[in-house]
Amino acid sequence: MNKIINSNADAAPRLLTNLRKVISGTTVSRFFGLIRDICTTNLLGATFFHDIFVICLKIPNLFRRFFAEGAFNQAFIPIYSDYEKTNNYTKTNDFLNAVAGTLLFTLFVFTTLVLIFAPIFILIFAPGFYFDPIKQDLSVKALRIMFPYLALISMVAFAGGIQNTHQKFSIPAFTPVIFNLSLIIAAIFVAPKYDMPIYVLAWGVLLAGFIQLLIQIAPLRNIDRLPIPKFNFNNEGLRKFLIVIFPAILAGGIIQINLLVDTIFASLLETGSPTWLYVSDRLVQFPMGIFAIAIGTVLLPTLSKLDVSKEKLTFINSIKKGQKFVLFIGIPSLIGLMFCAEDLISTIFYRGAFTELDVVKSSYSLIAFSFGLPFFMLMKVLTPAFFARKDTKTPMYVAIISLFLNASLNYLLAFTFGLGHVGIAIGSSIAALVSVIILEAILYKDGFLKMNGIFNKFNLMILLSSAALVAFLYIYTSWINFMELNQIKRVFFLLIEITISIAIYFSISRLVFNRPLKQMFD
Repeated sequence: MNKIINSNADAAPRLLTNLRKVISGTTVSRFFGLIRDICTTNLLGATFFHDIFVICLKIPNLFRRFFAEGAFNQAFIPIYSDYEKTNNYTKTNDFLNAVAGTLLFTLFVFTTLVLIFAPIFILIFAPGFYFDPIKQDLSVKALRIMFPYLALISMVAFAGGIQNTHQKFSIPAFTPVIFNLSLIIAAIFVAPKYDMPIYVLAWGVLLAGFIQLLIQIAPLRNIDRLPIPKFNFNNEGLRKFLIVIFPAILAGGIIQINLLVDTIFASLLETGSPTWLYVSDRLVQFPMGIFAIAIGTVLLPTLSKLDVSKEKLTFINSIKKGQKFVLFIGIPSLIGLMFCAEDLISTIFYRGAFTELDVVKSSYSLIAFSFGLPFFMLMKVLTPAFFARKDTKTPMYVAIISLFLNASLNYLLAFTFGLGHVGIAIGSSIAALVSVIILEAILYKDGFLKMNGIFNKFNLMILLSSAALVAFLYIYTSWINFMELNQIKRVFFLLIEITISIAIYFSISRLVFNRPLKQMFD
């Protein structure tokens, strides 16, 4: 059984070590995720078939954030950390069994309702599809195949939360690779043989869920924490969990709820809009998944244990390190995505049924999303600071504000001002900015966040490194038109662009900081 973190000296090294594990696994997963998206867009293009696949996949993935790694783990891990501190094997296992039983029962009931009332869910999440008989029929059938994936991946996330609390991050981080490999195989080798390849992809999603769940059994046995689902609503820990889970459902899904709103509005726009938004969002999610979600995954169990141990100073410093880390990565990522939007999309997706028009349209929304990237990333650092202290209500209120703001901006920008899918991306970015400002202000007021002056070495380092990166990318992107190149040349020049960009940013950062960069986070 893992020990509770008891010293300030151990916190930073452990945080960095665990972060490396999660980043390595997530990087592999995101790489295969890009290959997956290349395969599906090559197969289906920006047609209504791909629009349907994207939206039907988003529906279980949205609820996955509620029943799984989002709200669920935000509420579960702090309470489970309390049980681990007691070193009471029986009580801890009783709690895990009760949670597993309640989760399974809830998922069974909810999944059954969705399968029965699938047309209603299409009406809610994609009203633009519901009123088209062909799109409605395809959407309903695809959703009914895919949606049970929610139950499987939720149990996978539950298993991952247990492992993360025990500082076991590698297997949960690598598990999503299975999902991506399943869809890659389906898109390349199986789907082209059928008249309706969208259904083959849907079955690939479901199969991936089964495999992901099976590989969690051995790691849980190794730490002697394999739950046996039981219905025990009298369990004290379960009651605590149920009290915090409901506000966490909103609080833990700020980004996902707003993405849902984006999906609803996109379904009402011209054909291709959901796919363009999906493609651009996937590229934004690449640095998000590798760095922001990774540090959020590591921070929550770390902060939970620090809160239990009453180590407020280390708690504050861990948040500070997390913010520095995501800003150090997020700002150059913003610059890179903004200047290289068309370069990236043309290199990765411009083939098969994905046309030049699709590249241009997707690049516009990618630029709009990129401005919100640092704020999307910061939310992954800030929200664990509340959940670790079992405060789920504050992030919930912020989520509600963000939801209404995003919906209002989507309508105004997409329809009133005629910006279409680009307006949706702009609305999401602004909503993320406002959410971060509110969360930062509350943490500062509560004494869990310290504000440094504007003029410090870290900010100077970011400013100079970013300025050099902007100068290089402006010249490089003005010199080369990726749309005029063949595929091999696009890959070659993109690799050069990325390599030189990384070298410039990190070299100047190292020069200004005048110490090894890892010391920034130590």
